[in-house]
Order: sequence, then C-alpha cells, then structure tokens
Amino acid sequence: ISLSKMPLISFTALKTPWRQVSWGNQADLQYVKNFQLQNDQVRHVRVLLYGPVGAGKSSFINSVSNALRRRITSPALTNATNEKEGSFTKKYETHNIKKDAEQFYPFVFNDLMGLEEGSGRGVRVEDIKLAMMGHVKEGYKFNPASPLSTSDSGYNPSPSPEDRVHVLVCLYSGNTTEINSSVLQKMKAIRETASDLGIPQLAVLTKFDEACPETEKDLKNTYKSKLVKRKVNFDLSSKLGIPLNFILPVKNYSEETQLNDDIDTLILSALRMMIDLGEDFIDSKL
Repeated sequence: ISLSKMPLISFTALKTPWRQVSWGNQADLQYVKNFQLQNDQVRHVRVLLYGPVGAGKSSFINSVSNALRRRITSPALTNATNEKEGSFTKKYETHNIKKDAEQFYPFVFNDLMGLEEGSGRGVRVEDIKLAMMGHVKEGYKFNPASPLSTSDSGYNPSPSPEDRVHVLVCLYSGNTTEINSSVLQKMKAIRETASDLGIPQLAVLTKFDEACPETEKDLKNTYKSKLVKRKVNFDLSSKLGIPLNFILPVKNYSEETQLNDDIDTLILSALRMMIDLGEDFIDSKL
C-alpha cells in the first residue's frame, strides 16, 4: 500500500484505548445532579482553575454549565481572539451554575487570569497562593506588576472554610508544542503550595482535538490517540508530577451550537472527580 493511500489513523491511533470510558453513559450526569455536601460549614466545593493563557479555563466553566443545564450557556465570558494578546480574565470571580429556578449546584468555579512567560505578565504566583487560602476577595482585579498585599481592599484577612479552595485544577492546551520553561516553573510553585496546604489536585488537557485529526473526526478516539497519551504522560505527568489517573482529557464546547454526548461524557467525568476530591478535602481538613 502506498503511504498516500494508507489511512491517517493507522499512523496516529492505538488499537486499544489506554483508558476505558462509558461513552454516552448518563451515570456521571445523575451523580452530579444528586451530589450534596454533608458538611454544615460549607455550602459548596470551591474549584480553582489555573493554567497558561489560552488553556480554556473560562470555556471549561461554560462547558460544564452546558452539560448540566442541557443547553448552550455562557456564565464565564470568553475571548476568541489570539492568546498572544494576554489573558481575557482580569478579575477573581466565582461562577455558580444554576440547578433549577431556585437553587445552584453545590460547587463553584473560580477563574483566574492566565499564567504568562516572564515577570510582570499574567497572574502572579503569589496571588494564586493567596486565593488557595481564601485571602482574595470576590471581584479583585489582578495586577501583574504587584501581588495582592494585606493592606489592599481586595485582601480578605479572615477567610471562612467556604472561602478556601477545596480542589485545584490545572488546565493545559494539547495544541501547544511544549510548556514554556518560565510558565512551567510557576505551575510547579503553585502545585507545591497546594501540596503544602493539602489541597487535592488534578489536571485537564484541553484543545487536543485541534492538533489530533482522529479525535477531531471522532471524540471516541480520545484514549486511542498517541498525541493525547504523549501530552498526558510527558507534559503533564512527567514535567509537572501529576499522577496519570488525575489527568483527564476534555474537549470544551467551542464552535458547537447544540449539545454533544461525547463532549459531555468527558466533561462530566472530569467534573465528578473534581467534586469528589473537593468533598474529601472538606471532610478531612475543615
């Protein structure tokens, strides 16, 4: 067979998936819908998202909202222009997701300004550390030039257990060549602080479909993709030290105008792990 006539997937896909997924299974959706915290001090699991500019943090929040509300939504504003323009998210904001007309789901997401190369650009590592401990007030506008200080109006001197972060999630784009060394050092510093605080961590690989033809064609090929496996093993596990079973590939909603069961499968699987880890932390540490 000539190389030109051989199907592309024979070069890039594995014969058997390296992780089993129940595609289209409604179990995760039902689990999240039924999820309730048993701790009286805390009304919701607080999930903090961090990562390089353009990793899809705000898009992930919208994608979770879509999967749960069963329609296209936009609780977190996103930017479709080039990530070289810097982070679109500027403020520390808490995003709730409506469950019905009267209540919200018992978990919230905090979106951060993206990490950027060098100093004086993007969110500062010091501010992420303060956010993890609950010291950053809602609506605080990040200043890449200087970190939040105890004298600033955006500083919360006495955070409640609910203000603290209960699970830390690193988002990383699978459509980038490699992690910039200065961004990698920032990500490692953030991970170390979370470890010191005992905060559970996981990673989400986004945008892999933009670099991987077989997953763009059929998302069910996600765990057969050599590119996805390489990004998970090398970029996120080896370089950042995140265990493989805490790294989840997710495709965010981007150009879709209708819901997609395969997209939802990956999103809800990641969400379920986040809220479980957050609940474990709340039960054991607070």
